[in-house]
Amino acid sequence: MPRVTVSRSKESGFDQKLIELRRVTRVVAGGKRMSFRAVIVIGDKKGKVGIGVAKGKDVAQATDKAVFQARKSVITVPLVKGTIPHQVIAKHSSAKILLKPAAEAHGLIAGGASRVVLSYAGVRNVTAKTLGRTPNKLTNAMATLRALQHLKKIG
Repeated sequence: MPRVTVSRSKESGFDQKLIELRRVTRVVAGGKRMSFRAVIVIGDKKGKVGIGVAKGKDVAQATDKAVFQARKSVITVPLVKGTIPHQVIAKHSSAKILLKPAAEAHGLIAGGASRVVLSYAGVRNVTAKTLGRTPNKLTNAMATLRALQHLKKIG
């Protein structure tokens, strides 16, 4: 299991977290080519969050490319007193997620990749339930991001 890194980028103001790092192979005529796939979540914990996925020949190259992709995919989440404005269900591939707003001091009740995405988005009080059966961190994180995109600002 790779070490999870959390760092703060000075120039952009985003925190970043590596949620998955996989060694992947490609079969070519002459053998197998190894590369790494990195999945990174970035956010300012004030309503902006993004996910980046990239491959590289080594871990450093994969993470740098993933951060670059995450910066391009940043979305703004409408927050109301530390929670989301309404309930939402979203699906990405085989992952399905349900997000429910919660009262103040309820806390962030979520697991896995959904918890990371929600915390980096700045959502402090919410209940999340993964309805899909997949344990894949990438698809669960993307489903959470898609749910956050579907939120409408009320009022």
